[in-house]
Amino acid sequence: MYTLIPSIRLHKGYLLNTRTIPFITKGQALPFAYSITRNVRYSSVAVNNHKRAVQSISASVRQFYDQKEKFRIFHGSTNSTRLSAIKRNKVVDTSGLSHVLEIDTEKRTALVEPNVPMDRLVEETMKYGLIPPVVMEFPGITVGGGYAGTSGESSSFKHGFFNRTINCVEMVLANGDVVTCSDEERPDLFHGAAGAVGSLGVTTLVELRLREAKKYVETTYHPVSSMAEAIAKLQEVTEDLELDYVDGILYSLDEGAIVTGRMTDTPKHDARVQRFSDPKDPWFYLHVQSLISNKTSPTTEAIPMAEYLFRYDRGGFWVGASAFEYFRMPFNDFTRWLLDDFLHTRMMYTALHASGQSKKYIVQDLALPYSTAEKFVRYTDKAFGIYPLWLCPLRQSPQPTMHPYLKNTQDDGHSLKPMLNIGLWGWGPSKPDDFVNINRDLEQKLRELGGMKWLYAQTYYNEEEFWTLYDRNWYDALRRKYSATSLPSVYEKVKVDVEAEKEAIATLGSSLQNTWPFSGLYGIKKAIDSGQYLQARTSPWRSMGEADRFGINR
Repeated sequence: MYTLIPSIRLHKGYLLNTRTIPFITKGQALPFAYSITRNVRYSSVAVNNHKRAVQSISASVRQFYDQKEKFRIFHGSTNSTRLSAIKRNKVVDTSGLSHVLEIDTEKRTALVEPNVPMDRLVEETMKYGLIPPVVMEFPGITVGGGYAGTSGESSSFKHGFFNRTINCVEMVLANGDVVTCSDEERPDLFHGAAGAVGSLGVTTLVELRLREAKKYVETTYHPVSSMAEAIAKLQEVTEDLELDYVDGILYSLDEGAIVTGRMTDTPKHDARVQRFSDPKDPWFYLHVQSLISNKTSPTTEAIPMAEYLFRYDRGGFWVGASAFEYFRMPFNDFTRWLLDDFLHTRMMYTALHASGQSKKYIVQDLALPYSTAEKFVRYTDKAFGIYPLWLCPLRQSPQPTMHPYLKNTQDDGHSLKPMLNIGLWGWGPSKPDDFVNINRDLEQKLRELGGMKWLYAQTYYNEEEFWTLYDRNWYDALRRKYSATSLPSVYEKVKVDVEAEKEAIATLGSSLQNTWPFSGLYGIKKAIDSGQYLQARTSPWRSMGEADRFGINR
């Protein structure tokens, strides 16, 4: 039997473009064929497995399309705190797409399936002395999540959001068609799907750009004594072309640090080497605070490359401290060492979801103009009293976009102004109505100050409010053009169903699962059952560093 099927062509093993052309295969029909050129390290088994997986996903998506049913995508993990509104049987499973298919050292690119997490990606690319330009600080965040969501990290002042480091994407459209998008081919879909939380199609393959890695990040901590000083320092250091990384931590209205990083093989001779991944190591934010306390001059040390990239994993920035508050336990070096298995981000996210405590926890990332950032911090100080705050300077994406953006431009009338991400993460009010009200107030304050929020967390806008922030005509036109109207819209995916949450809480009532400390203990049990702690214990990136360029050091 001979079958006419779509063909996706790869150059040097990498996805470049898609077109439907005759391809004849005898026997079992495959969804598309790969054309491989020479001088490429690639596994034919991995490529064939990928083709079969995409064929299966395409067929599942097509079935939902024919039945006019909406579905969600099961990735196998999540770093979102949103609850799903789609029934569990309306799911397309892409969890098997979790492999790095290729590293091209000449082109400095990686061909990666969407469910590859950051730690596995970095481990693979560092074997060849390369890293992605933007690496999300949590090891479990995936490549596909970085593209479909909004991921701005400490290198984003230079490179922009994670999706700006992607060359092209393979995607299954809502009608089951398999297409490729890039700056040259379907550029509207390529840029429109970034940040659109999977509402335009199912990502199945990504080609990422890579850059040269170094042994260390020479990291300098600059003390600041106010938000105004922090903003001034951020604006100063982001103009320094030699820096690779910039972020900041605000511990209170009058104490903070701006943290700058420069990749190097030869750090300053007096820079001590500091790690953060071992149970005996300090949590990064606590270490920084200890170095800047009662100081006005900067301190520099050398952090091994991978250790820098995942420096916030233990403690999840500082969210892990909330677990000690919840269980009313001492928070010190000993207890953090003792409970280290539970205090990595993968375990904490699993426990947070299972315990139901995310309904009481403020998890928001907000983008603001530098001109109103200080006013916003004064507002959060009074309204929430949550500290520390994360400060991360960002390079904007061109509009239209589903990413946060600023409506005004530089004085030249077209250059995009940099913006500041402020991470607000901590306990909120325990009563559901109060929790909703304070989040609604936050959204209103953002609008007043010209800011926008990330869509990975709690979103309480009504639909009319939501579409005053984004270009609905552009988004709906993309949905129609690429047959995506059968998928849940971005608003349907990110909105909080307040009444459903209240009903769920009322149903649990005073049951053990909704009572202190049993809800927290249940979350821990589910996290242990997941086995996620074993990944943190055995992660190869923890032993990459000093002994040689990328050798064993522990």
